[in-house]
Amino acid sequence: MKNILIFIVFLSLYCPKSFGQERNGVLKGKVSFVTSQNVYVKFENTENIQIGDTLKIASNISPCIVVNNKSSNSCVGILINGCEVKKDDDIIFAYIIINEAVKVLNDNLDKITDSTAIKTNTSVTKNTEDSKDLERISGNFSIATYSNHYNIRDDRHRLMSRFSIYADHINNSKFSFETYLNYNKEIFSGTNGGTANQNPFKVYDLALKYDATPTLSIALGRKINNNMSSVGAIDGLQVEKYFGKNYVGVITGFRPDIYDYGFNSNLFQYGAYFGRSVNNENLSAQTTLGIIEQQNSGQIDRRYTYFQHSSTLFNSLNLFSSFELDIYNNITSDKFRLTNLYLSARYRFSSKFNLGLSYDSRKNVIYYETFQTEIERLLADDIARQGLRFNVNARPIKYVNTGFSYSQRFQSDNLNKSDNMNGFLSLSKIPALDGSLSINYNMNASNYLESSIISFRHSRTFFKDKLFADFYYRIVDYNYLNNNITASKQNYYGADLSLNIGRKLMLSLSGEYLTSDLENNYRINTRIVKRFNNQKKKNKL
Repeated sequence: MKNILIFIVFLSLYCPKSFGQERNGVLKGKVSFVTSQNVYVKFENTENIQIGDTLKIASNISPCIVVNNKSSNSCVGILINGCEVKKDDDIIFAYIIINEAVKVLNDNLDKITDSTAIKTNTSVTKNTEDSKDLERISGNFSIATYSNHYNIRDDRHRLMSRFSIYADHINNSKFSFETYLNYNKEIFSGTNGGTANQNPFKVYDLALKYDATPTLSIALGRKINNNMSSVGAIDGLQVEKYFGKNYVGVITGFRPDIYDYGFNSNLFQYGAYFGRSVNNENLSAQTTLGIIEQQNSGQIDRRYTYFQHSSTLFNSLNLFSSFELDIYNNITSDKFRLTNLYLSARYRFSSKFNLGLSYDSRKNVIYYETFQTEIERLLADDIARQGLRFNVNARPIKYVNTGFSYSQRFQSDNLNKSDNMNGFLSLSKIPALDGSLSINYNMNASNYLESSIISFRHSRTFFKDKLFADFYYRIVDYNYLNNNITASKQNYYGADLSLNIGRKLMLSLSGEYLTSDLENNYRINTRIVKRFNNQKKKNKL
């Protein structure tokens, strides 16, 4: 009986600290490059990732990438749930550190029969508790230029710089800091010379977090809450408390200005949410329900509830759903208005075959104080823009991947319909030549335009994966249904080169030449990315 009690004490002390902190079971990676059908993600290691696991974009709680193949430090996968990714996006993989805890438990079961065993377990618990507060710093800084040169129009240029950093437990303390800054400046030449984006500097994330206890966190600044991502960035205070698998949170502060994304003290907002997170062998799920009130100069601008759920069952079925329900209306007698609804499901029959289905219905968000002069027109024209998407992906034989998707967009007034079909076939390893080859075809038909696009792409690496090269050719046919507009055929020739200078510095250069019935032009893009990461170790006593 004594041993059982000690065993229970060990579980209650050690396991919550080993399992309860998600960051202990999170791998962070970066998208290294993207092809028409595959996404390549770089990690420090992939020991805990298995074929068929799902990866998430840091800014999106729903699974976005299914892993099809992996090496010791990278993964290859396909996109799911309608997600879109680009190079250098932050990717996370969440897992439960079960094996390590079980190993420690087994190693100490034979030592828990006397006081020495209790002392040993206390030391293990203390070391585990300390390890979770190790400093981890990661981020990147990039500068890019985008230049478009036209033969019948003025040239356009753009300068973009990004800086992001995530400093977890600074100096092994309970404080963490994160930020994401963006500078985007457009420059025109010729007769319309000048600059656009007069306020090119944007702050998307700038927050300080304090982990008061392993289950209580406090954040101050501009931050997107992963448990309520649909609300967007919050300028203010966020408090979150976990009670085992359940959690509650409150927010108070301001929402960014809707025109320039700056700070606006008139746009006060506050709210609360609760949810439940489950992680076991057969089910990984997270569900959140909350209510938010947003104001403008002290008056109610919008009040709504939101719901968000994501889950993975038996490592095969991925589900995601979200909705926003407005519960305030000072103009009409209608009390409730479904603003957004999104549902998606994906089933993985095997590592070689999976299919997905999604539906969304979205209306324009109405702020009753901000849009006072237009509110009646907006409510009278309260159109639901809906979409339905089906896609299937298969790997019939080794190195061969194929897929097909069909999507339809429509409105409640039967206007702006569109049908889109897309199919691809890729060979991930070309015999004798190495590299990959893919063919993609897309056809779209709407009320005013019909188009077809076929592209051929060859990707490969050189110099022991130091240089990645991507060559493509794309044919585009546009047929405008308005007889006053002439059909257009375009040919694109392009190449992307990315050079890894060490593990943390990358230089990329891309060029594209366009020929068409109306004009010929070309574009040149350059980019340099500096990554940095650091993890401190605690001093041994």
